[in-house]
Amino acid sequence: MDVMKDQCSSFSSLGAYGRAVRDIPQRLQTRMWAVWTPNEELDRIKERSGGEMQRKLGWCDVMALGVGGMVGAGILVTTGSAARLYAGPSVIVAYVVAGFSALLSAFCYTEFAVDMPIAGGAFSYLQITFGEFAAFLTGANLMMEYVISNAAVARSFTCYLAAAFGVVSADEWRFKANGVSEGSSVQLDFLALAILIILTIFLCYSTKDSSIFNMVVTLVHLAFIVFIIIAGFAKGNISNLSQPGLPADPGGFFPYGAKGVFNGAAIVYFSYIGYDAVTTLAEEVKDPERNLPVGVLGSVIIVTILYCLMAAAICMLVPYDMIDPEAPFPTAFRYVAGWTWASNVVGMGASLGIMSSLLVAMLGQARYLCVIGRAHVIPQWFAVVDPSTGTPINATIFLGICTAAIAFVTEFEVLLNLISIGTLFVFYMVANALLYRSHVLIGSTNPWPSLLLILVLSALAFGFATFWQMNPTQWWGLLFCGSSAVGLIILFRMKVPIVHKPDQWKASILPWVAATSIFFNVFLLASLDRESYERFGIWSAVVVCFYLLFSVHTTHDAETTTEDDEFTKMEADLKSSTQKSFPSQDLFHITTSDIKQKLYS
Repeated sequence: MDVMKDQCSSFSSLGAYGRAVRDIPQRLQTRMWAVWTPNEELDRIKERSGGEMQRKLGWCDVMALGVGGMVGAGILVTTGSAARLYAGPSVIVAYVVAGFSALLSAFCYTEFAVDMPIAGGAFSYLQITFGEFAAFLTGANLMMEYVISNAAVARSFTCYLAAAFGVVSADEWRFKANGVSEGSSVQLDFLALAILIILTIFLCYSTKDSSIFNMVVTLVHLAFIVFIIIAGFAKGNISNLSQPGLPADPGGFFPYGAKGVFNGAAIVYFSYIGYDAVTTLAEEVKDPERNLPVGVLGSVIIVTILYCLMAAAICMLVPYDMIDPEAPFPTAFRYVAGWTWASNVVGMGASLGIMSSLLVAMLGQARYLCVIGRAHVIPQWFAVVDPSTGTPINATIFLGICTAAIAFVTEFEVLLNLISIGTLFVFYMVANALLYRSHVLIGSTNPWPSLLLILVLSALAFGFATFWQMNPTQWWGLLFCGSSAVGLIILFRMKVPIVHKPDQWKASILPWVAATSIFFNVFLLASLDRESYERFGIWSAVVVCFYLLFSVHTTHDAETTTEDDEFTKMEADLKSSTQKSFPSQDLFHITTSDIKQKLYS
């Protein structure tokens, strides 16, 4: 059998690979839209990892992981930049908008996760809905987003820990190295490197122990969060919600108008990336149809409330145009409130929160990579699950090293500008997948009404965002796009029946939840800057090239080998069964009619 596998491998020799490259058009036709069934995901595909992940997590674990994953990264990393550069004090409203959109996406994620409790998250949901290529493009962008965001969060860990020890600038704890060009330099962050390596080793050991550690750290961190909120409201000045620090800057609660609110919402949306990491733990959750919805949706609601209160606290402490974009809370307490001790306390609490956020994000990204490895679109080495610990050990180590290397050399501002677009794109695709799967039964129903709804709804959302960005006073354009979207959804709901209704738990009032999530995600995507789209385009081009030159061939080989294996097993079982039925005959003298007679009997 190994010889057969080598012979059918597209990478067994240079000549074999050359023939595979010539066959790319034919292989794309069969593999690009190849869709798995949920049963294949839950059984045959999962077996490729070897060991089983262990179901040890309850709803409290899921909720703690969700809260820990979101609170540590978002409010501590993005609030300063969003308030100072985009929204001003109305960053509070920006968090409400982003939280509402995240809650819609969480409903979509949770229905998939309960119906199909496996570790693949968005990749698996797209694989059973739109096929292999869409799943790989989505999963690859989310993987890059995780690596970049974790690197950014690790760099901010150094800032907050430095503040805890009274260090004015985190660069004092970094090593300055000359850059590749004259006059440039790079701040090497050894602390970020160390914390990522330590967490990687810890995650290789046990998911349950990691959850317990996260729960303890999250509870301690929440105590610091409560302190920040109380101290901010007690020491802050409500006039800072309307008055800038510098007379030249615009004032008011909405200094940049409603446009600034939505631009800020697009930036702070990164704050909610933690909950989708929790859905990748579905293979390790006990009673997933109950524990996943409670944990995921509960964590999003709790975190949104905390975000709004913390954003209000920082904006009351400091005029928006004087907020430190990299470490806003310790700086506010030290230089504005005059509480040096509070700055140290906040820095320590924030450090714990960031550590918890990194832990959850690294848990999620390793499981994404594990399932992508199961699909053979990347080397299957990434799919290995250690039988003794029940963790995807190879994926965990690989991603830990990559993230640590990026955090070690890349500046915080560069990383932060590259984060949100991949998250929004993935959430947009998951909402599309839920809408499509709920109304299309492959091979039985017409898919075009659902596809047409997705395309037209996305176009209307883009039109709405375009009118908004150009001139929000053009109310007629906003009214046309918004009312057309509502009318389209009503017409679709009346004409196209729901064909897939999960037994355990479902996102109610379909297609409204998924359709509204699509509209919001497109609108927020249109609020991002050009650099984000350039990064997205470059990385997506790399992903497409990788798929054409590697993935389409490995998945083709895997399916061919699987079919051969299944045929060989069926043939052996048939021969064994037939030989038992004809014990007096030699196996090689059994005729075809004998076998047929046995089969039909």
